[in-house]
Amino acid sequence: MATKSKNTEEDFLKDGPWDELYVITQHWKSDLEFYKDDLRFLHHLIDKYLIWITKKENLDLVGKTKSNLFELKVKSKDLLEKLHKHMIQLGYLVEDSNRSDAGVIKTEHEHLEEEIANFVKLFRTNRKEVFNITEYIIDSEELTSVMET
Repeated sequence: MATKSKNTEEDFLKDGPWDELYVITQHWKSDLEFYKDDLRFLHHLIDKYLIWITKKENLDLVGKTKSNLFELKVKSKDLLEKLHKHMIQLGYLVEDSNRSDAGVIKTEHEHLEEEIANFVKLFRTNRKEVFNITEYIIDSEELTSVMET
């Protein structure tokens, strides 16, 4: 059984669907660029309501959220750079699948997949938090009356 598993892995490394992994990586890159734009919107949303905040606890809450968004922005930039490098490596494998670093690139792809999934989870959590905080601040600062006039 171990021999069959090893042969399957060797076949993948030799004839792996490198072009498919390249396309998947392009999708990840596109998604991250969308999230990057969405992060810019979330920063704008927070900044828009920041000027109306008078309560210290709300300022602290927004400060923590802004910090989390900044960390996400840095993480998205880092992931985009990693994806760019990975796409170049995959491109070389599409051209020549007999490269000696194919196993390393496959492992790197798996790690990137995990990093992207973790980023998306964190992004969604923070996005939801921004909207919850915005709603809370509008209510607690009594901004609904200011916004309607």
